Amino acid sequence: MEPGRTKSERSPGPVLAVLLMGVSGCGKTEIGQRLAAALGWPFHDGDGFHPPENVERMRQGTPLTDVHREPWLDAIAADLARTVASGRGGVYACSALARRYRQRLGLPHPAIRLVHLAGEKETIRRRLEARRGHFMPASLLESQLAALEPPTPEEDALVVDVGQDPETIVRHIIAALRPR
Repeated sequence: MEPGRTKSERSPGPVLAVLLMGVSGCGKTEIGQRLAAALGWPFHDGDGFHPPENVERMRQGTPLTDVHREPWLDAIAADLARTVASGRGGVYACSALARRYRQRLGLPHPAIRLVHLAGEKETIRRRLEARRGHFMPASLLESQLAALEPPTPEEDALVVDVGQDPETIVRHIIAALRPR
């Protein structure tokens, strides 16, 4: 099957966007920036699409509800759709923990490759605890893991272990984007 295709969608066409998903601390921003640089595409961090009220809720350790997430997901979905329509390519980082969130983002989509950055809970916790200057506290990791719905086979996600070094992860993703 071609990269970016679900099992039911086998029509030809290039991958025009990559959506990196996973819990906070899995490396979406670092991998996304490196991947975007390697592909020559812009990087779009989902955190930048949050309204200030959401950022403050998370900073205070309060998990977001679906009502809080809706405008955030809609903003990312609109930007992602513009990127695909333009044909210029883009890399997006967005937790997209639940399937309904990924559907709201327009996935699965034949031109968007979903990449799930997955890893051991303790590895991610250590990263969160070592991180400075980010609004998401390590205390919310449990709520994120509880909300995580791993991609289904129909979503045809590439699952990457974040225990590897970033360059290896980026090379793995790029290899998966090449037509088979």
